[in-house]
Amino acid sequence: MQKLSIGVVGAGRVGAVLASALRSAGHQVVAAAGESDASRRRIESLLPGVAVAKPTDVARASDLLLLTVPDDMLGNVVRVLSDSGAIRAGQVVVHTSGRHGLAVLEPAREVGARTIAMHPAMTFTGTDVDLPRLSGCVFGITADEPDRELTESLVADLGGRPMWVPEERRTLYHAGLAHGANHLVTLVAEAMEILSAAGADDPAATLRPLLTAALDNALEDGDAALTGPIVRGDVETVRAHVADLAATAPQTLPSYVAMAHATLDRAVTDGRLLPIRASKILRVLTAAEAAGAGAHRDDVRR
Repeated sequence: MQKLSIGVVGAGRVGAVLASALRSAGHQVVAAAGESDASRRRIESLLPGVAVAKPTDVARASDLLLLTVPDDMLGNVVRVLSDSGAIRAGQVVVHTSGRHGLAVLEPAREVGARTIAMHPAMTFTGTDVDLPRLSGCVFGITADEPDRELTESLVADLGGRPMWVPEERRTLYHAGLAHGANHLVTLVAEAMEILSAAGADDPAATLRPLLTAALDNALEDGDAALTGPIVRGDVETVRAHVADLAATAPQTLPSYVAMAHATLDRAVTDGRLLPIRASKILRVLTAAEAAGAGAHRDDVRR
């Protein structure tokens, strides 16, 4: 593929890193737009020598326009750049939103641009630490058939692997990633809070071997990797958990109960937990939910 002049609008954690990787692959990054001090520092660090410019000037200067703005801003940014004439026929316009596909880029398509959705399934720090992590990263991509070769070349230049996602399944694709990654962070943070309440000096070190093994096992074996009191049917252990959490770390109880419900359903479905044991655990969880709702109502009245 011929080397392209690239402009990036939204030099946040994702945009600056991807632009830097494309630059390393031989493309020329000609300009970047970023309003915040953090974005300007990223440009200076990851894209030294690249001009900082207004979004319209960035778009006019580039063969490939990389839009890495927040999901809720994307549609408006595309519309403004297209209506202003900054996006032109034959230009390649790429966004990195997980949720959106090609529909959000319709204003660019209407003026003759080639449009691509290319989302890296990766969490970013916005530093050079992210660059080696791109190797082997899956990119959820949506593009028209004539742009397939170009899209795959871009992903290859980034060191990634393509996963083709139909337009109508973009939101579902993104929900799977958010549920797995974002909610995992919340879950781990709450687990560390509970261990701290139990007296752990270094809850992260306590959890790391267990979580690493659990994640590896889950990715390899799915539900078969489930262990613990629910899949064993240890009703009294679950009862003790919810009682102590309610007394000591009540902020973690709603998610514990929600995940316990989901775990219970999966353990019953795959036949590892007898229904009679499941019903007893279910009663414990239901009682915990009712008690939590009552406590919440009391707090509201106060």
